[in-house]
Amino acid sequence: MATSLVRSRTLITGVVDRFNWNQIDDGAVLQEDGVITAIGTYADLHARHPTVPVIGSGEEIVLPGFVNGHHHVGLTPVQLGSPDMPLELWFITRLVIRNLNLYLDTLYSAFEMIGSGITTVQHIHGWMPGTLQEVEAKSSDVIRAYEDIGMRVSYCYAVRDQNRLVYQADDDFVASLPPELRDPMKRYFERFKTSLDEVMGLFETLYRKHQNKSRVKIQLAPANLHWCSDAALTRLSEASKKFDVPMHMHLLETAYQKEYAWRRGECTALEYIDRFDMVNERLTLGHGVWLNESDIDRLASAGGCVCHNCSSNFRLRSGVAALNVFEAKGMNTAIGLDEAGINDDRDMLQELRLVLRAHRVPGMVEADVPTMAQVLRMATTGGAKTTPYGTGIGSLEVGKAADLSLHDWKAIAYPYLDAETPVLDAFVQRAKAQGVKAVMCDGEILYADGRFTRVDKDAALKALHDDLAKALSHDEVERRHLSKALLPHVRRFYADYIDPSRHEPFYRPSSRV
Repeated sequence: MATSLVRSRTLITGVVDRFNWNQIDDGAVLQEDGVITAIGTYADLHARHPTVPVIGSGEEIVLPGFVNGHHHVGLTPVQLGSPDMPLELWFITRLVIRNLNLYLDTLYSAFEMIGSGITTVQHIHGWMPGTLQEVEAKSSDVIRAYEDIGMRVSYCYAVRDQNRLVYQADDDFVASLPPELRDPMKRYFERFKTSLDEVMGLFETLYRKHQNKSRVKIQLAPANLHWCSDAALTRLSEASKKFDVPMHMHLLETAYQKEYAWRRGECTALEYIDRFDMVNERLTLGHGVWLNESDIDRLASAGGCVCHNCSSNFRLRSGVAALNVFEAKGMNTAIGLDEAGINDDRDMLQELRLVLRAHRVPGMVEADVPTMAQVLRMATTGGAKTTPYGTGIGSLEVGKAADLSLHDWKAIAYPYLDAETPVLDAFVQRAKAQGVKAVMCDGEILYADGRFTRVDKDAALKALHDDLAKALSHDEVERRHLSKALLPHVRRFYADYIDPSRHEPFYRPSSRV
C-alpha cells in the first residue's frame, strides 16, 4: 500500500463560499493508495503515523490540484504560425498547423500544466483528418500521453458534421470561391473522412475502453451549434442521457455565433439546443460570452455550467463574458486555458490573476466582483463539476482523491509580506510556476523540484523538435497557400454578417472585420 504524509506551512483544503476557505496552519494530509484518509495538523498526524514517508518541508502552501476545464492542443497556434485574430478569421489561419505527433504534442502542454499545479485536464480534441481507424489511433495517442505522464484527463472528441470552416454549408462555401481555390478547398474537406455514425461510435468505443480507469474518463463534446446538424444534436443529447456523461460545448463565443443562431432558428443559441433537451445539469458551455439574461437564467436553473476562458476571449477578440452575472445567479463556473493563456502557455496561476482582475467593474460593493476564494473554487471544484470526476476531486477531504500541489512560501513572501495579508490572497496574487515544489495526482508525485517523475521532459521535447524539423509535406504546403488565399474571401463573408438591430447594445459593428 502506497502511503504518504504531505506536510505544509499552510494547508488550504477548499473553498467554503466566495469569501471564505478552509485553512489549517502547519497542516498535513495523509493519503493511502491515492485516497485521502486523514487531514489535520502535521504534529498530530506524524505522531499517529511516525513511519509514513513525509512529503514537503513544512515551508509550502498546499492546495487542491487545479482543473484546466477547457484545453485543446500542445504547441500553441502562435508557435505553429497561426497568429491571434478574431475567431472566425483565426479558423482560417489555423489551416497552417503542421501534421503533429500528437503523443509528443500532448506531453508538451502537460509539462506546462503540471508545472503550474494542474492535475486534471478537460481535453477537447478538435476535428481530425483521416478515416475512423486513423482518428481512433490519434485519440489513443493523446490519452496515452496523459496516462504516461500521470495526470487525470477527461477526454472528448468534438463532434462536427457541417459548416466546417465558415458559418455556411461546405458546398456553398466552395461554390462561392474563385475557380482556382475550389479544388484545393475540396481537397481540404476531403481529408476528413469520418461520418456522424462513426464519430458517435468512437465515443462508445473509448468510453468502454477507459471509463473504469481512475485517471481517464470519456465524455461528449458537441463542437458548437454551427458545427452540429440537428441530427448530431439529437444523437449527442441521447448519448449523454444513455451513458450519463457530461457534454462540453463551445457556444456563443462571438457575436457572429449569436447571429448564426438567430438565422438558423430565430432564437438564441441556448434556446436552440434546449429544443434537443441539452440544457441540463450535464451541460457545460465553453465561453458563453454572448449569453443574454434569459439564457443565463435558463442555464442556471437547469444546473448547467460555464467554463470561463478569459485569456482566449481577450486574445481572439471574442468579448468579455458576464462572469459576475453568472456568479450572482449561482451558476457553477470553471476556468479553462483553451489553446493557451495570456502568456502563450498553460499557466493556471497566471490565469487565476487574470480572471480575478478582468471583471473588476467600477463600484464599491465587494460582492460584485471576483474574489480570491471564487477564483480558487473555479479552478478546483468548479472545474471538477464539469467533468465525470465530479465531487471526487477538487478539494482536500477524507475520502477524496489525493490530488494536490505544494508551493514554496518563500517564493511568495520573501523579502517581505505583511503578517495580516491572508495566505490565499498572497497565493493568488503572487504565486508563480517557478515556486511549484511538487504536484501529486492520485497519491503519486508527478513533479518535484523541477523534474517530472514519469517522463523525461528534455527527451520528449527534443523528439518533438526533431519531428518538426523535417520539411513541410505537400499537403502542409498546400494548406499554407490556401490559408493566405482564403483570408480575404472569409473577411468578405463576415463583413455584413451581423444585423446590428438584433445585437444592440451589446455589439456595434465597425467598418472592418
